[in-house]
Order: sequence, then structure tokens, then C-alpha cells
Amino acid sequence: MNRIVIPRVSRRTPICNYESARATGSSAWARSLAVLLVAFVTLVTPGRAQDTVRTSRDSIAARLERAEEAIALLRQQLGDQSGVQTRSRMTMEINGRVLMHAFSNTRRVNNADVPTFVRPDTNTGLPLGGAGMAIRQTTLGFALSAPDVLGAAFDGGLDVDFFGGQQPSSGGRTFPLVRMRVARATLKWPNAELMVGQESPLMSPLNPVSLASIGIPGFTSAGNLWLWLPQARLTLETSGNTRVGIAGAVLAPTSGEAAGLFETDFDLAERSRRPFVEGRAHLSWGSDAMAGSIGVSAHGGWFVRPNSSNQREGFAFAADGKIPLNSHVELRGEWYTGDGMRGLGGGAVGQLFDTNGEPVHSTGYWGQMNVTLTPRVTLGGGFGMDDPDNDFLGTGGRLKNATTEVHLNLRPAGPLVLGFEYRQMRTTYASGPLTNDHLNVAVGFVF
Repeated sequence: MNRIVIPRVSRRTPICNYESARATGSSAWARSLAVLLVAFVTLVTPGRAQDTVRTSRDSIAARLERAEEAIALLRQQLGDQSGVQTRSRMTMEINGRVLMHAFSNTRRVNNADVPTFVRPDTNTGLPLGGAGMAIRQTTLGFALSAPDVLGAAFDGGLDVDFFGGQQPSSGGRTFPLVRMRVARATLKWPNAELMVGQESPLMSPLNPVSLASIGIPGFTSAGNLWLWLPQARLTLETSGNTRVGIAGAVLAPTSGEAAGLFETDFDLAERSRRPFVEGRAHLSWGSDAMAGSIGVSAHGGWFVRPNSSNQREGFAFAADGKIPLNSHVELRGEWYTGDGMRGLGGGAVGQLFDTNGEPVHSTGYWGQMNVTLTPRVTLGGGFGMDDPDNDFLGTGGRLKNATTEVHLNLRPAGPLVLGFEYRQMRTTYASGPLTNDHLNVAVGFVF
């Protein structure tokens, strides 16, 4: 009989089949889960990538902003350290100009290195011209600043030179004396300015450009009123590119008399017990090389007659202008007419009273054109004249004084400066006019 043989099945076979089936199902679930994860990542990742890029960009912008702030702070700190800091924590800058002048004159003048008018010849009839060198027009100064003083920006400064005369000695001009020029303190608000100190008169704020006339500004005794006087000045001005302003000042009275070597006494203006008063209205515009202004002003002063207690009044009116034609060409000048102007810096060619004991009336003006060819080359020229009333000036009176000048100023390199100037002065006396030719070469440096 045939025997049917039934294959023997191992116990592990069913188990193996079950695990295989379970593994197969698990693999299907894993594949499905992987597909879902891929899809999720595919959908979500671009948004996250965009967020990451945006965050990165924001982070870079923030870092740049912080870097710019740090650079600005560093610049401010370096700027603060560029000047000397005073005990009161104010920033101070030292400035100056060291100049040596070589000069010549063809006739006798009132001042050899910076002449302002021609003097008559000596009794010998010789013109007494000559040539020389001096360094006494060197200037030194400092400037102070503080950002907030009584709600205003504070500026202060002082300037001196060595034009205060010389010690009686064989050295002469080589032993010059220090002289105060300008010393002022200014508070500046957005539309107001208060200045106290020693400065040019309010009615004559301009001076001509010159490297030859620093100790005494150009066109002195030829239309330029300049003498630095102690004063208090208040200015109000509108805002904007075009500005309108008014100003008033109370100034120390002075008649321009020569002071003694050490002791001083009240001069003819101080004996009046009244200060000088001045007012000015102006229109200004632009800034830097295109800054311009025009102004009109009035002056009042009082004097006591020599050897008398009677007072006399001296009033004057003036106009000034600084007009840039373009960034390279500028016109500037002043005009005045009035009585008793000697005390403001040589008005009426240095004459105060006439033979009747009245303040001398005079009219003067000066004008100058300057052309800046390059930042280091400037040339120009001008004319000035002072014409006192001639009726009562007496013998030896200076009837008129006129000055014509041309100049060339150079900045060869770095702080070096070089100037050439020719000036012709023509002073008229009762005996006739006298003419002097003045040549000046200035060499030095600024700091």
C-alpha cells in the first residue's frame, strides 16, 4: 500500500511567515510615513527657508546699523580728542599764523612795515624811503566751544599779535610787544546771538583780504573803520537760506588818542561818560564760498572838547557788502559818512577835531575784488579813500588819503603761505599830494 508522506512542517515556519508578513506591513507603513514626511518637509521647508533668509537679512541690517553707530561714536571721540580739553571740559583749538615780511617804501610814511598814509618830507627835503624786514605781524589764538550753555551753543576765543609797539632799544621792531586783538564770548541760539568782548565795530564788520596788512587792516585811514573795541552786542536773525537780521551794540568810547607807556587817563570820548552805540540791519544768504551779505548801520558817539567841558556829538551812517559773483569771484567793501570817526580806526585820516573844536566830518569807502583761481591761489585788488572836510583842518592837515592795492596769495604746500602785495598811497596836504609805493612780501605758515 502506498504510503502518503506528509511533509513535516517546522514550528518556526508559521512563525516565520507571520513575522515576514508583519515585517512586510511595517515596511509599507514606514514607506507611507516617509512619503508623508517628505511631503510635509517639501511643503514646510520653503517657508522656513524664507524665514531663515529674512532673519539673516534682518540680522545683517542690525549688525550694519550697530557698526555705523560705533563708527559715528568713534569719529566723535576722535574729533573730541583733536583739540585740547580744558579744566572745564570744553574743547579748545589752538591756531596761529607765523609771518615774516620784507617791505620797502619810496617815501616817508607813518609806519614802515604797514603804512597807512604818507608823511611830509623832513626839513632836509629827503624822501627817506627804505627797506626792511619784520616778523611782528605773527598772530596766536585759541578757540573754545561747548554744545549747551544756557540752551545755546557757546563759542569763545582770543587772538593776540606782536604789533603792540617795541621796547626802546637797539633791536627796534625785532623786540615787539604782545598786543590784544580780539577776545570774545558768544552764545548762539537758533535765531539770536549774544556777544561780549572785544571785536570790530558793528557798523564795519568787514576787512579786506591781505597778508601784508594784519597788524593794521588794509585801507586803514582810507575808508576802513576797524578798531577792535570792548562791547556787548545782541543780534536777532531769521532762519532759512535767506536771512534778515538786526543787531545793536554798546561799545567802549574812544577818541583814538595815544596812550602813555604805563599809566592811562580818560580820553576825550570817555570824559563824556557815555558809551558809543551802534545798530545794524542786514540781509544775508548762502553758505561757504557762496555766503553773502549786505548791511546798513548807524553810529553815535560823544566827545568833550579839548581844554573844555563842552560836549560834541559824532554820528555816522555806513553800508557794507560781501557779494559772491560765483564760487571763485567775490566783491566786498564798505562806505561811511559821519563826524568824529578817528576813534573807530583812523577815520578822517586820523583827525578828530578841526580848528573850531568840532568833530571832523569825513566820507570814506573801500572796495576789493578777490578771485580764487584754485584753493591755493587767490589774487585781487582794490581801492579805498577817506576824504575829510577841508575847510577847518588847518596847516598840516591831511585833506585826503587814497590807497590802491593788488595782491597775490599762495598756499604752496601744506601749511606754507606766501603773499605779494603792491600798494600805492596818495596823501594830499595843503602843499599838494605825496605818493608812496609800498612793496610787501610775506612768507610763513599757518596752524
